[in-house]
Amino acid sequence: MGEIRNAERTQKKILEAARREFFDKGFKGSRIESIAENAGVKKQLIYHYFKGKAELLEAVLTDSATSEPEWVSQIPDNPLHIAEHRYRVNNQVRADFIKFTAWEALELRAEPTSWNKGGEVALQSYTAYWKDQKKKGVVPQELEPELLALALTALTTYPIIFSNITNIITGVESTDPEFQARWSTFLTKLSEYILTSSD
Repeated sequence: MGEIRNAERTQKKILEAARREFFDKGFKGSRIESIAENAGVKKQLIYHYFKGKAELLEAVLTDSATSEPEWVSQIPDNPLHIAEHRYRVNNQVRADFIKFTAWEALELRAEPTSWNKGGEVALQSYTAYWKDQKKKGVVPQELEPELLALALTALTTYPIIFSNITNIITGVESTDPEFQARWSTFLTKLSEYILTSSD
């Protein structure tokens, strides 16, 4: 029993170190040696648990997805609060992952991962949500729901990915709680303008 617990603890340390490495440096920039050093284990031990860097990334992505708090998947009833909710999720739970997806886009890595599959399903679901809202008359007739989904996705991730530009424009860090509150309020007000313009 003690050996199993030790193995679980070791794997958890490896996953935590790998998460920091992948999310900070992207897949191509990450090194197994660095992960081993930060986890306090020998490189060979990582290969005992994982076949290679790609399998380790898969484990990190799976672990990140399954350890998210329950409120993340609770969609607000009022569409006016969707953008603010997604920003809060991205900022409080997925900020590191959002930066990782930017690395992925820059690296143009073709290998399929659970992020590719899961992310595609999530984004398609988000687009379907706005298509449904258009059928209900919530989205103005002149707006395409796919482009609305894209615009709101950009608004809820940009300050996180481009924190330096956010700082240049606003004069504050994107991690500043006051900025986050202001941006959340802005997203809700913008949603009100967009979604009530047809009234």
